Amino acid sequence: MGLPFDQRLGGHLKRVENELNTAKQAAVRPAGLTVAQYAAMLVLSEQPGVSAAELARRCRVTPQTMTTVLRNLDASGLIERVPHEVHRNVLETRLTPAGVAAFEIADERAVAVERRLADEFSAEERQVLEALLARCSSALT
Repeated sequence: MGLPFDQRLGGHLKRVENELNTAKQAAVRPAGLTVAQYAAMLVLSEQPGVSAAELARRCRVTPQTMTTVLRNLDASGLIERVPHEVHRNVLETRLTPAGVAAFEIADERAVAVERRLADEFSAEERQVLEALLARCSSALT
């Protein structure tokens, strides 16, 4: 027989990922956003004008998924996409004023989720957890 379910680290990681996504979805919903939209807006708030391809990489989704996310944000008036000044075939994506307002509401609530999670650990434990997760990532890539 293979490895029992409760001894599979992947199951534990998936459970926590799902719980984090559920908490974040509840946090960003009042701003009218999904977690994927919020993640894209977080990147855009830090790096205005980033390309869709880079957004997809930073949000860890496929380019096709990011296209859908951006289409929905654009339809809601939360982003604008304009041609790059030099490279006219490249679209730069930026938050609109309405996008900034929605992002600020969602971010305040999402940060509270992150803080609630972080507060369960001492600073030293967080460093150990980050190192352990980095080892998990390294083992799989």
